[in-house]
Amino acid sequence: MEIDLIFKIAAVGIVVAILNQVLIRSGREEQAMMTTLAGLIVVLMMVIKEIDMLFKTIKSVFDL
Repeated sequence: MEIDLIFKIAAVGIVVAILNQVLIRSGREEQAMMTTLAGLIVVLMMVIKEIDMLFKTIKSVFDL
């Protein structure tokens, strides 16, 4: 896994955590939850490409 990807995921997590706290403290719990879900989706989209490459490598190693 590339180190850049780790930093990008961490950055998304930090931004989501800050937005979550700001929204909760301003009484917008529903928007805070939606922000968290959006952050999770963004991270999953980043990781899906890496998982796909992993499975393709495994297939080629085991000649499947």
